[in-house]
Amino acid sequence: MSVRVETDKETGVAVVTLDRPERHNAIDLATVDELTAAWRGFRFDASVRAVVITGAGERAFCTGIDRDAEVPQPQSPYSIDDPLVAVGPKANDLWKPVVAAVNGMACGGAFYLIGESEFVVADESATFFDPHTTYGMVSAYETIHLAQRMPFGEVARMALMGTAERISARRAYETGLVSELTEPGGALAASVRCAETIASYPTEAVQGTVRAVWAAKEAARTQALAHAPQLIALGNLSPERQAELFSARRSGGFRVR
Repeated sequence: MSVRVETDKETGVAVVTLDRPERHNAIDLATVDELTAAWRGFRFDASVRAVVITGAGERAFCTGIDRDAEVPQPQSPYSIDDPLVAVGPKANDLWKPVVAAVNGMACGGAFYLIGESEFVVADESATFFDPHTTYGMVSAYETIHLAQRMPFGEVARMALMGTAERISARRAYETGLVSELTEPGGALAASVRCAETIASYPTEAVQGTVRAVWAAKEAARTQALAHAPQLIALGNLSPERQAELFSARRSGGFRVR
């Protein structure tokens, strides 16, 4: 199993952990299925009133799609199959509050999960970046999710600078992506405390509030996401060329801002 789910029936909090630390918690197709099953299962579990999503180990929260995952693509330039589209809670019609506890790296497809969480708690060692453009890929879903939380210029810079920059947890806090900073290793505990507080409140009021907050930005988000498949299909390099760029990457060639 690449996803661990632990539920505290007394507090009503479930902790979902991406458990592939040896792969920096990258998401393969099995992980997609397990995450989807977890989110949909929570819809029918009244004992779960709030959820925390995190990553195992200290090095990464999530580094997006696993580069070894094989995802066949349609031939049409107007469509694309993206397995991460259904990886988040909102995509699975879960309107119970979700808190993201970020440790280590969060990049690329991690923003599908962060973008569909209510808020983010990060420890001071966390970093955020989007490698898509570096490897000849369009950053569409990721930037759309981030644009709901950060100023336009910060989203554009992160997406366009690719692997040349990583955003520090402090800078992410200053720009609104992160709501709370903790000492290294403290993000999960802080997130669980928040979730326990939220879970202690009347469920109907909490879920109604979650739905209302998302309704405030849903129209623009839905319209933007509708354009994403075509932008990706038309703008991405071939998988072979992407692999060449990825294999030629240099480690350590970035600055933290």
